Amino acid sequence: MDEAVPVDAAPHSAPASPHGVAGVTGADRSPPSGTPDPEHFGGHPMVGTFFFDGRPLGGKSTYCTGSVVHTAAKDIVLTAGHCGRGLEGAEHRIFVPQYRDGKSAADQPHGVFPVSQVYIDPRYEKNTKAPTSDLDLAFAWVGSNSRGKVEDVTGALTFTPTASYTHNVTVIGYPGSDSVNPKHEPVRCPVTTSRLPGFRQMRMTCTGFYGGVSGGPWIEDYNPTTGTGKVIGNTGGYNGGGNDANDDWVTYAPVYGKDAQDLFADAAAHRLPGSKPPYQPSTDSPRLPGAATTWQHAKLLASGDFRQTGHSDMIVVWTDGEVTLYPGNGNGGYDTERQLLAPNGTWTHAETITAGDFTGSNQFDLLVRWSDGEVTLYGDVGSKGLNWAGTQMIKPNDLWKNAIQIAAGRFNASQYVTDLVVRWVDGELTLYTNVSAGTFGQEHKLKDPNDTWKDATLLTAGEFSGNQKWDLMVRWTDGELDNYVGTTTSGLGTEQRILDPNKLWTHDSAMTTGNYTGNGRTDDLVIRWSDGETTMYTDTLANRLGTEHMLVAPTS
Repeated sequence: MDEAVPVDAAPHSAPASPHGVAGVTGADRSPPSGTPDPEHFGGHPMVGTFFFDGRPLGGKSTYCTGSVVHTAAKDIVLTAGHCGRGLEGAEHRIFVPQYRDGKSAADQPHGVFPVSQVYIDPRYEKNTKAPTSDLDLAFAWVGSNSRGKVEDVTGALTFTPTASYTHNVTVIGYPGSDSVNPKHEPVRCPVTTSRLPGFRQMRMTCTGFYGGVSGGPWIEDYNPTTGTGKVIGNTGGYNGGGNDANDDWVTYAPVYGKDAQDLFADAAAHRLPGSKPPYQPSTDSPRLPGAATTWQHAKLLASGDFRQTGHSDMIVVWTDGEVTLYPGNGNGGYDTERQLLAPNGTWTHAETITAGDFTGSNQFDLLVRWSDGEVTLYGDVGSKGLNWAGTQMIKPNDLWKNAIQIAAGRFNASQYVTDLVVRWVDGELTLYTNVSAGTFGQEHKLKDPNDTWKDATLLTAGEFSGNQKWDLMVRWTDGELDNYVGTTTSGLGTEQRILDPNKLWTHDSAMTTGNYTGNGRTDDLVIRWSDGETTMYTDTLANRLGTEHMLVAPTS
């Protein structure tokens, strides 16, 4: 029995397996500079570990970590869902608060408590990387010992749901294996959490979180003397609580939302969870297919109602010349992508694009400026595609090589998006109204050549002010973001500051604006960041960004 491999460890690699996650160990990967190391300490009465058949008290390894949480019944212990799955299959199972290695059950500082029942959300799958990993928590109902109910003996943490992902917490756990924790002492690490993108989970970095720490509490407002505080998460979640490389210094925890509150209520009432509807992942989970490493190659973006649905779709030109249409679903997401062109050499020369209804058909068209200065209009892309020559607006020429950005909008037009703003290399800004197939309509100078507008890095246009006409939005080289309200043939509109200069927005590599939420306004701003993360700000206003939604998650 002493030689039994723990349920939560990888076969033949228990000493190095972090978090209790099966898979390849990350022991050979060095953590980033500044990653903290945990402190081994004497522990707290309300935090302990488990033993069961095949993992006896006094053996070479402990099994997972648990913490007593306050309930009226005073008999509930929190741990991870994948730890609970292991306990479910055991006939004899105990919780040992503030475990002391080498001591018998009778000599443990607070005794041992038998596990009577385990409560797990029935939708949870053990150690999955799917959205249901958000449900990786469990509660153990433990019986009394000769000293009384567990909470009366040890005290308790306060189970605390939260809707945010950034917290200052102390994470506690019992690394289980003899080789990494020969004295079987608990470790603790004070950290600041961040979001695990695309999941209702927090992320923290601290070395030494090996197998056995699963289920350990993440404690906010932690009192290091008494051990009390608010438990807002437990080690677990995606892949059982760690990244794909199983690095010991990357650890996750589910955030306690309504599902966790419901499970806690069931456990506190000693009521088994009933049937549940299919799990609904976070509403701001990624909504575009592909990883951030793929989206780093999304060179150009353009939005428009290409399919006559009343809301926008997005066209992406990739660095290898592939062109893809992402149909908007009208709810801020996208349906199955449609390839317009396979990777090819021609479209690698597309320098800037924009979309408007230049042909007046109620179906958006794509305007492209090529590296040789040629400008081409592809009408009704949604029905015609791009497998044709398009309409040549301008032959190859040196002048239009200097058209650094183009942005279509409704600055003067009353119905169709037929106006075009061009920012030239020398800082000149031009508005073309009544653009149509074969002609740029009427030209209006908005700005003479100047040094300021040489720093206008990205342009987009949208109905941010809600006055039927569109505004021009500019991202500058220093990360400043401005909106020009009331831009017309008479001149550039009034500047509205959205963001002061900042480092983050210097990483805005591509942007477009569409009507992705179906509210009848082109006011949803899409940003592709330099690391491939892609974000939508829905219902953006003239002077502030809208609600942030993640379309493509950054690498974790």
